[in-house]
Amino acid sequence: MTDIEIGRAKRGRRAYSFDDIAIVPSRRTRDPEEVSTAWQIDAYRFELPIVAAPMDSVMSPEAAIALGQYGGLGVLNLEGLWTRYDDPADILNEIAELDSATAVRRMQEMYAEPVKAELITTRLEQMRESGVTVAGSLSPQRTKEFAKAVVDAGVDMFVIRGTTVSAEHVSGQAEPLNLKEFIYELDVPVIVGGCATYQAALHLMRTGAAGVLVGFGGGAAHTTRTVLGVSVPMASAVADVAGARRDYMDESGGRYVHVIADGSIGRSGDIAKAIACGADAVMIGSPFARASDAPGRGFHWGAEAHHPELPRGERVQIGSVGTLQEILFGPSRVADGTMNLVGALRRAMATTGYTEVKEFQRIEVVVS
Repeated sequence: MTDIEIGRAKRGRRAYSFDDIAIVPSRRTRDPEEVSTAWQIDAYRFELPIVAAPMDSVMSPEAAIALGQYGGLGVLNLEGLWTRYDDPADILNEIAELDSATAVRRMQEMYAEPVKAELITTRLEQMRESGVTVAGSLSPQRTKEFAKAVVDAGVDMFVIRGTTVSAEHVSGQAEPLNLKEFIYELDVPVIVGGCATYQAALHLMRTGAAGVLVGFGGGAAHTTRTVLGVSVPMASAVADVAGARRDYMDESGGRYVHVIADGSIGRSGDIAKAIACGADAVMIGSPFARASDAPGRGFHWGAEAHHPELPRGERVQIGSVGTLQEILFGPSRVADGTMNLVGALRRAMATTGYTEVKEFQRIEVVVS
C-alpha cells in the first residue's frame, strides 16, 4: 500500500472508515428468509453475530439475559455498577439526572466504590440460572485480581477489554498480565482487545485467544481521539485484522481466531460493512443503549468516562427508540438504521446473494 507524504519527515497510509466504503451487490439475490446470521465461537453457537458491549448504560444482568435469549451474547461489565453496589438503581437514576457540567466528577465519585468479588459471583450466577451463555468483562489491569472469582462463578466466556490491549505490555511499576500464560491456564475461551493493526492482532492471536476485538470501543461516548490523539478508521482496521487471522491460520496449522469489530458501529449498515470487511461478529453499545429497557435510561457512557485521572469519554444523551426486541428484530419506525438491526443485516446479505456470515465476508466493497 502506498504511503502518503504528510510532510517531509512523516509519511502515513490512507485508511478507511465504514462511512468511506459501500457494499456492492453481486449477480445473485436471495430471499431474506433463507439467510442465516448464526456464528460459532469455540463451543458456543449464537443465532445473531451481535455481542453487546460491557458498558453500564448497555448491559445489566437482566439485559444480558434478554439478549442471550434472543440469540446474541451479552457481556456484563464486571467492574461496573452491578459489582460495586448491591442495588445500583438509584445510582443509575442519578446519572440520568446529572447536570452535564458536573457529570464527569460525580461519576468518578460513584465509580470510586470498590468492586466486590462477591457481587461478581452473584451477578454471574444470576445470568447462569437463566440458561444463557454467560460472559463477563474485566480490564487488563483488574484481570489478575478478579479472574478466579469470575471463573469460579461459572463464566462461559471471558472478555479482556481495554482501550488498547497488547500481548506485550512493558511496565517498570508492576508485573504486567502475561496474556499467553493466563489464557493457557484458563479453562474458558477468552476474547481480548482492542487492537487496530495487523501486527498487534497477530500477537494477540498467538496468545491463544478465541477472539480478538478490533477497535477501541466507546463509539458515541468516546473521546480518546480528542484526549490522546488515538483513533482508528474501522473498515481498514477490520480488514487488516482479518488478514492477520488468515495468516495466523497458515502459521498455526488451521486455528481460526474470530474477529469482532468493536467501535463505530451505530447503525445496521455498519454491521453489514463490518462483516463485509472480514468480521465474524460485532460488539455494539449505543444501538442497545437506545433501548427503552436499557439500564442507561436514555444515556450512554463507557468506562473511560469516569476514569479517575484522565477521563476519555462522556455521558451522552441518545434517547430511546424502542425496546431491545424492536431494536434487534423490528418493526422499525425510523429510517435511520437504529432499529431492526437483524432484519437489515438479513436483507443486506440477501440483496447481495449470500446466505451465511462467513460467505458474506467475501462480498465486494468499493470506496465511496
